[in-house]
Amino acid sequence: MDNITGKILTELREKKGWSKSLVAKKLGLKTMSTYANWEYGLRKPDGEMLVKIANLYGVTTDYILTGKKPNSFNSDLFEDPDLQIAFKDASDFSEEARRQAIDFIEYLKEKERTKDRKSLKDDD
Repeated sequence: MDNITGKILTELREKKGWSKSLVAKKLGLKTMSTYANWEYGLRKPDGEMLVKIANLYGVTTDYILTGKKPNSFNSDLFEDPDLQIAFKDASDFSEEARRQAIDFIEYLKEKERTKDRKSLKDDD
């Protein structure tokens, strides 16, 4: 059985310099062995407990389960009213229309990169 969750829990706990007993207490567990069993991979925490653990360590539940850190993106994009309208309008696109929209965005990104490269050459 793969024990990625146990390894992640151990890593997070050790980074904080905490004992298993302290973590168990912070999570409101009756015994330290419950937490220890998660680290050893003998058992897995349930969904509710995963959320508590994620909050305790300041990570996502996905990170605890997979070890994959979330992609960082600019959350300010979601506050842009024009983009909100565009995303709302695109929500009922067919799969083909979504693919075309993504392709067009890729085209625009490449066009911007080319423009940036050209302006750098012109500055030389």
